[in-house]
Parts: sequence; C-alpha cells; structure tokens
Amino acid sequence: MSPDIQVRIRRRAEKITDPAGREADVLEDRAAREIARQSGVTLQEIYREALKLGVYPYRYIRNVEILSAPEQLRLAESRVAVVGAGGLGGQVIVLLARLGVGTLVVVDCDYFDETNLNRQALCVGETLGKPKARAAAQAVASINPGIRVIPLPARIEADVIDGILEGSDVVVDGLDNAPDRLLLQEAAGRLGIPMVHGALAGFEGRVMTVLPGDAGVKHLYGESADRDGPDRPEAVLGVPAVTAALIGTLQAMEVLKILLGRGSIFRNVMAYVDLEKGRLDTFRFGESPEKT
Repeated sequence: MSPDIQVRIRRRAEKITDPAGREADVLEDRAAREIARQSGVTLQEIYREALKLGVYPYRYIRNVEILSAPEQLRLAESRVAVVGAGGLGGQVIVLLARLGVGTLVVVDCDYFDETNLNRQALCVGETLGKPKARAAAQAVASINPGIRVIPLPARIEADVIDGILEGSDVVVDGLDNAPDRLLLQEAAGRLGIPMVHGALAGFEGRVMTVLPGDAGVKHLYGESADRDGPDRPEAVLGVPAVTAALIGTLQAMEVLKILLGRGSIFRNVMAYVDLEKGRLDTFRFGESPEKT
C-alpha cells in the first residue's frame, strides 16, 4: 500500500474515548470513503491499512478489547465460503459482515419466495423473486461496504465444488440435505479447509465443526445418503426464525474461533440445542476435542 495512503489515514484518524473510558484512534466511514476515492482503492483496502496502523474503523470500536486490532485485521484478511444463503446461511452472512470478515463467497442457486419470509434474514419484500446469492451481496453492501462479497448463484456439483471453495479459510454449511453436506465436507477435506456444519428442525438444532480428516457429518448421516425427501425433519417440524437465528449465531462463532485460533471449537462434538425445553447438550464422537 502506498505510504501516501497511510499518511492520509493518520491525518484523518481521530482520537476518541470509548464507552469504557479507553482512548482509541478511529477512522470514520466518511473519511475512509474519501481516502478510498482519492487513492483509487477499495474501502476494504482502507479498512485493512487502517488496522495495520492500529487505527480502528469506527464501526468496529465496540469490538475493542474482545477483538484486538491485529485480530480485527486477521478477520479483514480472511475469506469464508457460505454455502446456502437461506435460514442458516443468511444469519451467518449478516453476522460475519458485521464482525468484519473481509471476503464472503456466497453460494446458492435458489431464489427467495414468500415461504422464506418467516426465518431467512436476507428475505424481505424487496428481495422476493431475486437470487439469494446476489441479494446477499446487496445486503452486505448496505451493512458493511468494507466487505467483498463474491455471489455464486450456482448449484454445488462434484466437478465444480473444489473451484468454488478454493482459497477460503473456512466453509460454512448452510445446506438443507444430507448428500450435499457430505459432498461439501469431502471437498473441504480435500482442500484442507475447516467446515462448520449446522442443521435445524422445529425448535431443535445442532452445530459441529469438521476439520480435514474428521468423520464429521458421516457420524450423523453415514458414509452416503440419499437426497432427503418430504419426510425429512425440517419439512415435518418446520424451520422457525428463533432456531435459525441461534444455530446461525453458533456457526458464526465457530468461524470466529477458527479464524482467530481462540477458544474451543465443536470438533468431534455435536452441540445440540432444544429451545423449547431450554437445553443445550454436547455429544462426543470418539476422538478428543481439540482447541484451534
């Protein structure tokens, strides 16, 4: 990055006192946009360069302490593929955009319809009939213009999936059937990419993180599975917004922990939630869970 851009960032940075009384150097969005326009670079690049200088984009000031500037920079330099932009994927996309994950690859061949309005975060009146992947890109642009979204309105198939996932740091499973989940896990494993699985039915849901080489969702579906039919659990029990929001949040937190190498992930562990009964249980699958 040009030293001139660094100078401009330092000149436009302001010292503020956050709600906890701590001083911090911040760059407001208006100033960042002006620097990007004057320098002929993207807002994403300005965010990254500011963080390298220890200057927080003002939008991230409430992350101070829980996320250091180097950690915020690591998120800004990360790439996450979200496969499925519906009930789970939509929640994950919104959360990762707000957290500041720099590049999101959104994969979904479907279009929004009225049956999605009950729980899918990206489905509103204006997006009905629109491709979910492209609607996700438009939504993220309004939430955090410092994020790059690569919309891929395509179906995942064995002959293209590696190219779709390649270069990602984490893959998020926002799918709704077992065959595609097994296909996704196999591809992520070949490419050496962690995958965060999520599923829900009614007020119940589950989350599991699968690292390359793990049996992962095979513990749940076996080595192979037929495409789910009308008797699959989510079709019978429904998919309410509260469950999608919680499971999507847990998936986003798994992504955060993987990217930052913090905390304990649900590896070889299935986190099971029953919202109606107020329970969160974990089930282990043989191997000892590890920290990232």
